[in-house]
This record gives sequence, C-alpha cells and structure tokens, in this order.
Amino acid sequence: MPISDVFKEDIGIGGVLSLLWFQRRLPTYACKFMEMCLMVSADHGPAVSGAHNTIVTARAGKDLVSSLVSGLLTIGDRFGGALDGAAQMFSQAYDSGMIPMEFVNQMRKEGKLIAGIGHRVKSINNPDMRVVILRDYAKSNFPSTPLLDYALAVEKITTSKKPNLILNVDGVIATCFVDLLRYSGAFTNEEAQEYIDIGTLNGLFVLGRTIGNIGHYLDQKRLKQGLYRHPWDDIAYLPPDTNAS
Repeated sequence: MPISDVFKEDIGIGGVLSLLWFQRRLPTYACKFMEMCLMVSADHGPAVSGAHNTIVTARAGKDLVSSLVSGLLTIGDRFGGALDGAAQMFSQAYDSGMIPMEFVNQMRKEGKLIAGIGHRVKSINNPDMRVVILRDYAKSNFPSTPLLDYALAVEKITTSKKPNLILNVDGVIATCFVDLLRYSGAFTNEEAQEYIDIGTLNGLFVLGRTIGNIGHYLDQKRLKQGLYRHPWDDIAYLPPDTNAS
C-alpha cells in the first residue's frame, strides 16, 4: 500500500500495524482494538520492572536506546509476557472441549497458575477499568467472542474462591485477540494459530510499553536526575548457614 494511500485513507496506527504485522488490511474495528491495546498497556507507573530499569539506566547517564532496552529486556514470564501464555492456555482448553470448571480444576491439580487470571490490587469489587473497556468494546464490535466468553466463565469460578482472581488485562487482550484472529474473516485457522504461536500478542505489550518507557526516560532527563542509588534499608543480607554440611 503506498504511503500516500495510508494518509489518504487515514488508516491510523492500527491500520499500519495490520499492514506491517499481518500483510493485509484488517477491519476498522480490529485496527481500533489494536490501538486500544497499545493505549492501555503503555504505562503502569514507575515501580514495575521495565520502568524501574529504564529510570535507573537513564539516571546512570545512558542514552535513550540503552535505557529503553534495559527496561524491555525485563519482559518475560514474570513481567508483561503473559499474553502469549494466556492465549495458548485458554485456546487449548476451549479447543479441547473442556468446560471452564474442568479447566480450573485441572490447573489446580497440576499446580499451575492460569495465565491472564489474577491481580494484586484489582478485584471483582474493584474492577480494572482497562479490562472493562476492552471487554465491552469486543462484545460490542467483534463478530464473535467465544474465547472471551470462556475466559469470563473461568473468572466467575476463580473469583468465587478469591475476589482478586479476575480476568486481568493480559487475559482480556489475549482472549479478545484470539477471537479477532479466528473470527474476523481475515485469516485462515492455520494463519490465526501461527500468529498466536510466534509471539504476536507479546509484541503488542512490547510496543505499548515502549511508549511508556520512553516517557520515563524523558522525565529523568528533563528533571536532570542524578545517579540512582538504592536505599540501604531495603537491602537484606542473609548470612551463610554455618551448620550446613
């Protein structure tokens, strides 16, 4: 697609992503959803791993790219990398014909956490508005949302046990994106599965959080912050066990 047409047709960032990541034009609602994902994942404050590393590196006098990648390299299974895992976990359970209660019980039996479920602060009584916004948009605009519906059924079970075991922002992005890939009419089943398998969903988080981490870098430079030194009272030394053989 010529760059002149990109602007003439005003396809936006979502439309550009559809061309560069998927080599095709996606429906307007799909492009809008990708833009919403970038917006809700752009930042989550200075205390999380990625932002913290970016800030520390910026205050050490490093350049933008060095500071940015120091933050991005923290993204993985423990921080921010749950989208691919949630997509695969929920998809496999749904595709196998397992009802939500069976899925929850199996995960408990195997001692596994359900990717995309749970939040440290938000709960069923204090909902995460990012989740609400994305969920409601998908329900109102997507042709079909069977995997999202499945995840919401799982949430009903998990929150009955503990109120903070909600479908979190990773879970809602993951399940909605699978529904988009499978039911938008733009992909074959094989193509949809391939995009899940090769890490496309985590790409949304990486791209979104890049926006926020650049913001943290610029804040530190603008405020002319000096070298960061961690407070001693937050450091614990554990002496070696002298009784160990």
